[in-house]
Amino acid sequence: MKAAWYERNGAARDVLTVGDMPLPEPGAGEVRVRLHVSGVNPSDVKSRRGRPPVFPRVVPHSDGAGVIDAIGEGVAPGRLGERVWVWNGQWKRPMGTAAEAIVLPQAQAVRLPDTTDFAAGACFGIPALTALHGVRLAEAAPGRTILITGAAAAVGHYATQIATARGARVIGTASARRADHARAAGAAEIIDYKTENIAERVKALTGGKGVDAILDMDLSTTAPLLPQGVLAPYGRLVCYGSNVPADIPVSFTAMLWGSLTLQLYLVYELRQQEREAAIAELTAMLEAGTLKHSIGARYPLEDIAAAHEAVENGDVVGNVVLDIG
Repeated sequence: MKAAWYERNGAARDVLTVGDMPLPEPGAGEVRVRLHVSGVNPSDVKSRRGRPPVFPRVVPHSDGAGVIDAIGEGVAPGRLGERVWVWNGQWKRPMGTAAEAIVLPQAQAVRLPDTTDFAAGACFGIPALTALHGVRLAEAAPGRTILITGAAAAVGHYATQIATARGARVIGTASARRADHARAAGAAEIIDYKTENIAERVKALTGGKGVDAILDMDLSTTAPLLPQGVLAPYGRLVCYGSNVPADIPVSFTAMLWGSLTLQLYLVYELRQQEREAAIAELTAMLEAGTLKHSIGARYPLEDIAAAHEAVENGDVVGNVVLDIG
């Protein structure tokens, strides 16, 4: 089968190779998915660029969608031919979705509704599940105001839709170029984080109270906002990432006197019941047709280096995917 891989860290064009690999066979409890589309996420790019490989060869990407074409012992025969999307494809494993096929435990291949295309399905494992779980932790509901940082980014775009559907008022941060994308997802107000003072704008938009919760993509830039009153008393800062992968100062006094909650989570390590709940809710939204997907750029597998560069440069509005077959 055709696949892309790297054996060392470095720039995309220096380390990514496209070639042939043996077609994997499923073992007991496993399925083989013939992939149509592979999703490219910032975490895939960061791993290739700077996270030392723990395997001799890594086929990148955790997200993808395709059709089950082989099953192992113990898997229901009815799953053959099923359209699916996959999660954690390359998490703690050497074989990801940047290939014509992947073998996974059957639970990691989730039925994809016929009305949802493969490109959208390749955006669910990380962006959609991160958004769903984060919105739950932020307790989105009528009467609550939530600040979503990066509201036009892959996770933020889904989160804004979901939080709005749950009745929350969403204030989003986005650059001027991406503001309309965030508004289309349902953001009531947009703060241009490049030109505006976020804390001052949040307080102006909330009558000085601050927001009830923040769903945050970058703790390194959001933590300094806490002493500035961006969160209302008893507010929650829910965070799934940081641009600085190191210790980040958080104001104890702001947390204490505001009775604030700091909640971190990693989508790769959701507990079983959390993931099952998120998948069930996502499936219901897909079947109802209430979730909008945004594919910003598509590349063939052979151009995986260009796809990684597009994610690194941050120029694409929407998700970046590879068309496999």
